[in-house]
Amino acid sequence: MLKRLWRGWTSPANADAYEDLLRSTIFPGIEARNIDGFLDIALLRRPVAAEVEFMTIMTFANLDAVARFAGPAHDTAVVPPAAQVLLSRYDAQSTHYEVRIPCRTQS
Repeated sequence: MLKRLWRGWTSPANADAYEDLLRSTIFPGIEARNIDGFLDIALLRRPVAAEVEFMTIMTFANLDAVARFAGPAHDTAVVPPAAQVLLSRYDAQSTHYEVRIPCRTQS
């Protein structure tokens, strides 16, 4: 299992609009692709100095699943044009981590 991490930054004025875009369009669009091996996506947000930082953490079964999402250059960030308009800057590359100890919740 792999985690794909990516970060982007907005101005405080654009932060809510960017989060709304992710919630209403981008995340549902990713889920609608029904990518074999895509497991989930999470959004993190924090204020940093004069910006707001966002991090997405996607979970994939394996590197082949990542490639089905991002294409053959699987490290390249996937940032739709509508998101680019709201971001002041963003990582051009995503990073991938092998999950060594998964988090388990207790029932």
